Amino acid sequence: MELMEKIADLVIRGKVNQSSAWPPDLKGKDGVFELVRDALAAEVDPNEILSKGLKEGMEIIGQRFSIGEAYVPDLLMAAKAMTAGMDQLQPFFESGAATRRGVFVVGTVLGDNHDIGKNLVRMMMEGAGFEVIDLGYNVAPEAFLAAVKEHPGCLVGLSALLTSTMINMKQTTQMIKDYSPDTLVAVGGAPLTQGFCDSIGADIYAEDPQKLIEWLNEEKICC
Repeated sequence: MELMEKIADLVIRGKVNQSSAWPPDLKGKDGVFELVRDALAAEVDPNEILSKGLKEGMEIIGQRFSIGEAYVPDLLMAAKAMTAGMDQLQPFFESGAATRRGVFVVGTVLGDNHDIGKNLVRMMMEGAGFEVIDLGYNVAPEAFLAAVKEHPGCLVGLSALLTSTMINMKQTTQMIKDYSPDTLVAVGGAPLTQGFCDSIGADIYAEDPQKLIEWLNEEKICC
């Protein structure tokens, strides 16, 4: 198996490093941390490590999650393994030797303190190669707008779990669009529908994180 395939496979299986006990059949064996470390030491292009190793692994686990063949714990373990590699790429992002696809601003809207779904989106988007600005939960429209102003050209993701807070997605979307009509706004959460997305003027409705990534890939957004 080629090195990038090995990295992707270890991301999928959630093998963080040599000392991690999960998965049991790989106990004591190298994980994502060691493989990325060795690849960088061998002067493998950091962009290749990101796109063909870490990103590939997260996309595969995301696809499995989307069709019910993987579950939230699987995503969380994969994201932890992916982060062990991404942390080592950080100096290359800062120097410009490695590039991200773009900036993704995400948060749970005002009045809503739920963040599990938002956290899954954050992890998946990081794995897809985006720099993620996580505003947290109970985020006011003005905070989203401030982040858009600070990061021109960013994408925005709005999350909500409560039907009572969905109205705050509308206010946030309108505020962003009034300032920057071309800024793409994605919405997601259990009570949402495509119809609601259309009614508030948002650009993308994604029922799960992988659907958002697939849409961005298909539309060649920030590729």
